[in-house]
Amino acid sequence: MPVDLQALYPKLINLILDTVFVVDRDNRIVCVSDACEAMLGYRADELTGTTITDYMHPDDLAASLVSITRVMNGQPHTDFRNRYIRKDGGVVHILWSARWVEEEGVRIGVARDVSALRQAEEELRYLAHHDPLTGLTNRSLFYDRLASAMHAAHRHQCGLALLFLDLNDFKLINDVHGHAMGDRVICSVARRLEGCVRETDTVARMGGDEFTVLLTDIHSPDALSAKVEQILAVLAEPLGPDLVEIVPSCSIGVARYPADGEDADTLLSHADSDMYRIKRRRSASS
Repeated sequence: MPVDLQALYPKLINLILDTVFVVDRDNRIVCVSDACEAMLGYRADELTGTTITDYMHPDDLAASLVSITRVMNGQPHTDFRNRYIRKDGGVVHILWSARWVEEEGVRIGVARDVSALRQAEEELRYLAHHDPLTGLTNRSLFYDRLASAMHAAHRHQCGLALLFLDLNDFKLINDVHGHAMGDRVICSVARRLEGCVRETDTVARMGGDEFTVLLTDIHSPDALSAKVEQILAVLAEPLGPDLVEIVPSCSIGVARYPADGEDADTLLSHADSDMYRIKRRRSASS
C-alpha cells in the first residue's frame, strides 16, 4: 500500500523539536507547528492569523524586517538571530532558517530556541574577561581598556593615571590564616577598590595580590594624590568582625599619562617599579 506523503507532512512537521512557521507576504502567520507552544507559550491556533512581527522584541524589529526583505527577494537566510517576547513576557533568543516560496506566496521559517546557548556564550565571554575569584576585570581586558583610555586621552588632550597595588605581607595572611581566608581578603579588597572609583574607571586583578586601577580624566597631581590617599585609608580599615585579626595594607605605585609613558607597557612598567620602590622603602623602615 503506497504511503500518503501528503497526509504525513503535518504529522512530520509537528514531530520536529524546532518550530516551523509559514508566513504570508503581509507577515500574517498562515500556520505554525505545535513546537511553538514550548518556545513562545502560545498554542498554534492562537498564533495563526496574527502578525508575526507583533511578537518580535522591539529592539530587534528593524534588523528582522531587513532579514524578511532579504528572504522575500529570494535570498535564503540560514543564520539570522533575533529575540521574541513570550506569552508570559519572557524573552527567547531564536536562530532562524528561512526561505521564500514564490509559487505559494509564503516564506517558510524554522525557528530554534538558542536562549541556553546565548547564556552560555555570555558566560564564556564574561569568564574570558574577568577574574573568576573577584569578578574584576582581568589582565587581558585591562590591557584593552588601558589602550582605549590612552587613545581617548591623546585625542582629547586629557590626563589619566595608572595605579599598581600590591598587598603588604599577603603571604603571611595565607600562611597564618589559610588560603580560604586569603581569598576572602582579596575579595574584600576588590570591593573596596571598586567603591573608591567612578564607573568610568577600571579596577583589575592582575594575579595573586596585585591589582591595577585605571583613573581616567585626571586633571591635577593633587587630585591623583588625594585618590591614592583615599584608597590607602579605605584599605587600612578593619575588614569586619570575622576578620578582626587582619588589617590589610598595600603599596601603591603611580604612573601618569603621558608624563611617565606613552604606551601601555611603559606605563605599567613605571607604575610597577614605583610600587616596588615604595615597598622596599617600607621594608627598610620597619
